[in-house]
Amino acid sequence: MSRLYPDAPRVGVSVLCHRNGRVLLIKRGKDPYKDHWSLPGGLVELGETLLEAAERELREETGVKARLGAPAETFDSIQRDADGSVRAHFILTVFCGAYRSGPPEPGDDAVALEWIEPDRLDDRLTTPGTPDRIRRLMAR
Repeated sequence: MSRLYPDAPRVGVSVLCHRNGRVLLIKRGKDPYKDHWSLPGGLVELGETLLEAAERELREETGVKARLGAPAETFDSIQRDADGSVRAHFILTVFCGAYRSGPPEPGDDAVALEWIEPDRLDDRLTTPGTPDRIRRLMAR
């Protein structure tokens, strides 16, 4: 199942895990958006619910567990190359929740992680829309 130049959109999840007013972000280790800061997340596996995928991806990428509620937002992430061909297309559902347990450590696709205050997001290279999405969801 190719993530780059796919034959169909890929279904994924991301997690806004918060603690003491800060948000847990990972630095991506793979394309698309290698070296960009992002919410932890990844693709939904066959037979897995969106919530199960969100819990698994958060744990795999950060070692953390959170109290996740209902989906907070769903959006398209479409990246095109210079020729206009679709390089990547993800349909992502975002879950939000407070940190519950686990020592934060980068794992899986993450090369680094950090608890970041929402007002410091503009100083980072992030995946498209991430700072606005975090501020909007944290304001709820």
